[in-house]
Amino acid sequence: MATGQIFSKTTQALFYNYKQLPIQRMLDFDFLCGRETPSVAGIINPGSDGFQKLFFGQEEIAIPVHPTIEAACNAHPTADVFINFASFRSAAASSMSALKQPTVRVVAIIAEGVPESDAKQLISYARANNKVIIGPATVGGVQAGAFKIGDTAGTIDNIIQCKLYRPGSVGFVSKSGGMSNELYNTIARVTDGIYEGIAIGGDVFPGSTLSDHILRFNNIPQVKMMVVLGELGGSDEYSLVEALKQGKVQKPVVAWVSGTCARLFKSEVQFGHAGAKSGGELESAQAKNQALRDAGAVVPTSFEALESVIKETFEKLVEEGNIPPVPEVTPPPIPEDLKTAIKSGKVRAPTHIISTISDDRGEEPCYAGVPMSTIIERGYGVGDVISLLWFKRSLPRYCTQFIEICIMLCADHGPCVSGAHNSIVTARAGKDLVSSLVSGELVYLVHANLYHYVLNSILRLTVEITQDY
Repeated sequence: MATGQIFSKTTQALFYNYKQLPIQRMLDFDFLCGRETPSVAGIINPGSDGFQKLFFGQEEIAIPVHPTIEAACNAHPTADVFINFASFRSAAASSMSALKQPTVRVVAIIAEGVPESDAKQLISYARANNKVIIGPATVGGVQAGAFKIGDTAGTIDNIIQCKLYRPGSVGFVSKSGGMSNELYNTIARVTDGIYEGIAIGGDVFPGSTLSDHILRFNNIPQVKMMVVLGELGGSDEYSLVEALKQGKVQKPVVAWVSGTCARLFKSEVQFGHAGAKSGGELESAQAKNQALRDAGAVVPTSFEALESVIKETFEKLVEEGNIPPVPEVTPPPIPEDLKTAIKSGKVRAPTHIISTISDDRGEEPCYAGVPMSTIIERGYGVGDVISLLWFKRSLPRYCTQFIEICIMLCADHGPCVSGAHNSIVTARAGKDLVSSLVSGELVYLVHANLYHYVLNSILRLTVEITQDY
């Protein structure tokens, strides 16, 4: 396991299994933080090749797409983070393949429900090769002002409210991704914000533990205090208890283990995550909170009191001069996509096409003011509908019958039919039999031009009839 910082403002990642929204959110975060280069170096989409167009601020960029993990790693040797959005069925195999690449240091596994035996193999390989796994069942992590994984911290509005566009002084680690977003907001309200935040994932066997990341934070000079959010079930929090007792953590740790309400239920309760299931008294939230309190962590009396305890710990460090003021910066505005801006009513655009023959604004479509139900009830045919669409009024029956005859004659099912049609048109024009037959034979030479002529003839004849009418 790494002993210090694992992300920076130059960190680049490979994204496995193309997902447009989380990649775009990463690029928007990059732009918000003032990064010079996008954090997504390449996309791995098995069997695909080419590129995907996305936005870096207002600039449209092309991110390369590679068919295999090996090809992507060879093409982008500086990309050392692998973000795996594969399903739980293939997440283990693709993650192991990434761990075996010499350029990859960190693998984030988003999928939930990765088989426990597979997770154990991944953890064993990562620890033996000094690599970091975040997850499975994680939303990822973020280093404020530098780099974030996928959907971590949610929308741009939430990121700005949490001040994640610039680094703060707090290291945060949690099992829950959803609660991470909540705590980022809470911490931003009562401190100068997050320096780094990690959601280790809610599965029974996470690739890295709460204590792994707390020990890392302890070695990062910019992190002045740590906040830990655990949950009932498992024994991960006890490794942190041991680290505190052994003096391996010198910075203040504020901790809370959620799930204290489990004792109110008569039977055993499963709290969302696979690992959030108490298997005995030691795995209860109450026992873990007490053990952390006894080891020297600052533990509130309830979750509601967590915010005030974080605030008190931070203010004490400020008074002691351990936390220098963080300069506030104004992040650049993120350009909105046109569809989003139109939907929110921020822009208006003229229409490119205006229909004067049909209208679908009411309860049912109308053709020249005639509702669809009326057309069906009156038994209108194709000729009647065309008269409404072309001429914006109902023509007499002999006109609509003529239109339908023309359409039937134009129904080309092969060269013989089109030749016969040409002969019929010529004969009706008053030509002799030989001329009519010859015109039918000529369809093989002028097949394409014939239909253009015929359709124009139909339209011209129909117009003449309606003018007489």
